Amino acid sequence: MMQDVSSQEMSLQEQWQQAKRILCIRLDAIGDVLMTTPAIKALKSGDRHMTLLTSRSGAEVAALVPGIDRVMTYDPPWMKATAPRVNSRPELAMVEILREGNFDAAVLFTVFSQNPLPSALLCYLADIPLRLAHCHENPYQLLTNWVLDPEPSSGIRHEVRRQLDLVASVGFHINDERLSLRVPESDRQQVFNHLHTLGLNVEQPWVVIHPGATALSRHYPAEGFAAVARRLVLDANCQVVFTGTEPERSLVESIQAAMDTKSFSLVGALHLAEMAALLTIAPLLIANNTGPAHLAAAVGTPVVDLYALTNPQHTPWGVPNRVLFHDVPCKFCYKSVCPEGHHHCLQLVTSDTVFKAACELLDHGNAPTIAQDPMATVLTPPALTIALDMEHSPSTRVSSAREVWR
Repeated sequence: MMQDVSSQEMSLQEQWQQAKRILCIRLDAIGDVLMTTPAIKALKSGDRHMTLLTSRSGAEVAALVPGIDRVMTYDPPWMKATAPRVNSRPELAMVEILREGNFDAAVLFTVFSQNPLPSALLCYLADIPLRLAHCHENPYQLLTNWVLDPEPSSGIRHEVRRQLDLVASVGFHINDERLSLRVPESDRQQVFNHLHTLGLNVEQPWVVIHPGATALSRHYPAEGFAAVARRLVLDANCQVVFTGTEPERSLVESIQAAMDTKSFSLVGALHLAEMAALLTIAPLLIANNTGPAHLAAAVGTPVVDLYALTNPQHTPWGVPNRVLFHDVPCKFCYKSVCPEGHHHCLQLVTSDTVFKAACELLDHGNAPTIAQDPMATVLTPPALTIALDMEHSPSTRVSSAREVWR
């Protein structure tokens, strides 16, 4: 019996290695797609044709990812952001579209809180012969390759590692685990034109600050951003460029007004490829845990990440970074709105701490002298820095590296 099972597993492995047309499903947003690119790169090795089925927002960044040959968009009824369906016709149509793709295999990329089985059912109905995903429950015939999801009960991996482990289970590995993003030269030139028009001198120190985020629970206070930006200009002689979408204009304008010193704004002026181009030339990004933090990581730019403790697995991957938060008993709530209402994981991170982190990344060892905040550094890749204010520190002790990632 064991010999028969081994033969069957070997046959599946061989089928995966022989697959030429692979469908990758990642129905999430910009950051999630970017954190999946190392796994897609591993699958691509050779002359395989790679198709990505993703959300509308994910499709915008997918167009910049080398190795993806075709991008398809789909907003399914099992995702939170999808508008209510009138009927099931879009799903039936998607089954036929997938069938016409003549895919040899499908890889379903999810976070542990998502159920892969609706996507697996689409692939099953489309007669895609190989289907791989993490899953908490037994999928029976919906998946040909079921990886029992160990998260969260046995620990939470970084999102990049989770997806690399998934494709490794069917024999795909890669040495270069960096995120992938290709920035068109035309967009780089357009960004230089924008900066020239603003009057920013790229030969002098400068940083990009992106103060917005979709989830309210991930917002560092506007007054905190203003204090950091003011100190960068006045104490570090550093130019500050703000970015954001049009709906974030009032937020940025309020920060600029509170700074009471010169700064620059590109709010509403950049499309996604230009934002990526800006980050390729920027010395540093300061941002909440949101899409631009992952864009910066994908182009190799250091990041100061104001990291709300909603989850532990989305820190900047593969670049110098400082991930700043205040340790709280309610961490890893996985909520878009703070369930406690106090936002202490970000509210209690001092502007001095953010300023120091920025200076460390801008100029290793030559940061201006500032008042030292009590700090504890958790040395786990990527490093997490816990910003502690002793006066407001929670009664529980600071978590160890092992506990932070649990």
